[in-house]
Amino acid sequence: MEFLQSIDWMQLLRCFVVGGIICIIGQILIDKTKLTPARILVIFVTLGAILGGLGIYKYLIDFAGCGATVPLTGFGANLAKGAIEAVQENGLLGAFIGGVKASAGGIAAAVFFGYLASLISKPKMKKQ
Repeated sequence: MEFLQSIDWMQLLRCFVVGGIICIIGQILIDKTKLTPARILVIFVTLGAILGGLGIYKYLIDFAGCGATVPLTGFGANLAKGAIEAVQENGLLGAFIGGVKASAGGIAAAVFFGYLASLISKPKMKKQ
């Protein structure tokens, strides 16, 4: 019972709501537009990178925690943060290596679990 008392229920709610809203936006884009899932992925990562590079996404992360870092926008923000930090340490070369270095764990997990998903599913192309 002590475990349940130590949970920050408001943080959990903020995480769930923000992550859910990001997912709802993605689902609306899939259902109501002709954008492919790959293009939506690129839009989310790019938007996260832009907001992360401008320092705006940090406030959403502070508010929602994993609700903002786990979705694709959080991946983009992490890429931007890594690139900015690496530029400060390594100069221009850091712009190319910093984002990948900061996101290596997420990239490896995405490749691994994407491969597993490809083994057990039959993907279909979206009708135009």
